[in-house]
Amino acid sequence: MSTTPTAPTEPSEADKAMKTRVEARLARPVARSTGSLKTQQRTLAYRTEAAFLPVAGKHGEPEAAVLTTAYLEEGADPARRGLCFAFNGGPGSASIWLQFGALGPKRVVVPDDASVGRGPFQAQDNALSWLQHFDLVFIDPPHTGWSLAASEAARKKALSTDGDIAMLTEVMRLWLVRNRRTTSPLYLCGESYGTTRGAGLALSMLDQGLAFQGVILVSCAMDLQSLVFDHGNDLPYALFLPAFANTAQYHGLLKGALQASSAAAREAAEAFVQEEYAAALLAAGRLSAKQRQRIVNRVAELTGLPRALVDEQNLRISDSCYFAEALRARGQVVGRLDSRACGPVAAQRKNEMEFDPGIEALSSPYTSAALGHYAGSLGLDLEDRYEVLNADVNKQWDWRRGTLGEAPGLQGHTSTSSDLAQALRRHPHLKVLAASGRYDLGTPYSASDWSLARLDAPASVRARVTHRYYDAGHMMYTRQADLEQLQRDLATWLKT
Repeated sequence: MSTTPTAPTEPSEADKAMKTRVEARLARPVARSTGSLKTQQRTLAYRTEAAFLPVAGKHGEPEAAVLTTAYLEEGADPARRGLCFAFNGGPGSASIWLQFGALGPKRVVVPDDASVGRGPFQAQDNALSWLQHFDLVFIDPPHTGWSLAASEAARKKALSTDGDIAMLTEVMRLWLVRNRRTTSPLYLCGESYGTTRGAGLALSMLDQGLAFQGVILVSCAMDLQSLVFDHGNDLPYALFLPAFANTAQYHGLLKGALQASSAAAREAAEAFVQEEYAAALLAAGRLSAKQRQRIVNRVAELTGLPRALVDEQNLRISDSCYFAEALRARGQVVGRLDSRACGPVAAQRKNEMEFDPGIEALSSPYTSAALGHYAGSLGLDLEDRYEVLNADVNKQWDWRRGTLGEAPGLQGHTSTSSDLAQALRRHPHLKVLAASGRYDLGTPYSASDWSLARLDAPASVRARVTHRYYDAGHMMYTRQADLEQLQRDLATWLKT
């Protein structure tokens, strides 16, 4: 029985416009510059290359144009010189935070204490750049920075957990092929949602026959169940408590031995979670009145919050509750990405955070310095807005996994830790370095501890995972002492 072939659908006007913009991006020549950097160990000459790469669809047509910014040592042997791909998270964030905060040859300097500094801000030489260890390639995923998708269908794919991993796998593969670097020792560094993405990429690149030697996870977010305060999900209440205690100690909210040091506050909270609190949350309404009151009292002692509030919240202090309530008596909110930061509330005080003081100290300095670098040093003169943090991407993100196949997507909280665990089991030389800021209330160190401990692999395999801690927030490298420690930790890890 013959059937009449379906006529191809005429692209919509919106798709035509998106395709035109992508083609214009891809037609741009590579932006190049050269530089010299004096690091702690040596002076190296490098070149910078910023280029838009196509993400090919099933039929070879470009689905997206993705900006990559590479910093490459001049004269190095590609077969021996390592190469690290890097990106931030969001989802919806461009890669400027890692690029101009810690890894790249240029760095934006901001106040160590997470306060808002005075401008103007410019990127300056970064003697602690990771360029002294390996070449660097920063990626702006579609609809971050100046990267774009070529159609609504491609945009939908790009704004999903699995689609994003698939697209960035193709970007990295193509970059390696075009630059003849497939034989280089390969590394990957992701931050925040970039660790969600990075854990998935460790496996997807292995499936392409391109194995990473090491994966660096800055502010882990591989298991969203540990971070999202959804109804019925008690896990974050337990995992955030040590980070809340650490923050409370910093702001002088604790008493007695708990206020003596941040370590004392953290250790007391960690012990309480293990010995009593997690079980109390599991027991729920089965707690006796006496047991419940004991839990209320201890949570209040560890967080600096009023006992009545802890009781009203049914023993469960969410991140949003803590941001708004911890410093309410002072008329301030606590920062999310760096809880050392705080900011004034409105005259009409609400039970919510209207802005995050933890990002305000960074957003303007990094954006202005990054744009100045792209336009000045590289001559990238696009007049389109550079999407540093694209809120629409975050709002429209499809968190389900398995949606690229014909079967329905998996439901529940997104997790890519199983991808990383499988990659570790399959590749015996893969190792992981995780970095956590103790004042990070977006991806708390205590939640990362749990996520890394539950990797589905034998103890001998998990031994290749190293976790290091720093005394700042989500972008711990904004604090000079932590930037230096991160560099030392990286150098030691690379030698192991």
